[in-house]
Amino acid sequence: MYSNSLTQKTNTKINLAHTSTPDGYREAHQHTNSMKSDIILAGVGGQGILSIATVIGLSAMNENLEVKQAEVHGMSQRGGAVQSHLRLSSDFISSDLIPKGAADLIISVEPMEVLRYLPFLSKKGWMVTNSSPFINIPDYPDLKDVENEIKKIPNHIIIDADQIAKDLGSSRASNIVMLGAAANFIGLENQSFLEGIKQIFTRKGESIVEMNYQAFEAGQKAADSYLKDNN
Repeated sequence: MYSNSLTQKTNTKINLAHTSTPDGYREAHQHTNSMKSDIILAGVGGQGILSIATVIGLSAMNENLEVKQAEVHGMSQRGGAVQSHLRLSSDFISSDLIPKGAADLIISVEPMEVLRYLPFLSKKGWMVTNSSPFINIPDYPDLKDVENEIKKIPNHIIIDADQIAKDLGSSRASNIVMLGAAANFIGLENQSFLEGIKQIFTRKGESIVEMNYQAFEAGQKAADSYLKDNN
């Protein structure tokens, strides 16, 4: 049911060539201590996985961290399963692939997809997932069964990012809601995320930037609320 086989690949990587960092920002955000964060992003085509990866990558580079991202693997058309490995570190990163049992964080914008990558999660790692399913197969399992499997992982957060985004007035912002929900487990400063969001959405206008700021903050609040209610 939760097969790891993906039938096609896309060769998409973070493109940072057309972004800019404010003068002095990187110099003010040097990491004095060692930092490492290995992240797996999961979902289906059309859910904004690449945008999440780009914001995280920019945020890390704004803090002078090394960034490596594996190719976004999966089916290229909308609705196909996709995943990517994203590695951040204050030290040199030798490989763009995360070994099984070593991921610090899995961010998934689709609940069943997160279960594909459980073997990659470290014992102390966190799983942050959307609860809204993207039903793209005829034998999609009962959503309650999927959620029960997720809840077996001690360190998990489940939020309804789709509904949160709709309540904000933009269903397309659900991916940034998920980024906000996972932000506290990545190891970067909030301001770095906000700057990364601004960098990739500025060309779409100030209102879009502001909407995504709100989505990020709403995701953080939803994650905090989930942890408070389930501790």
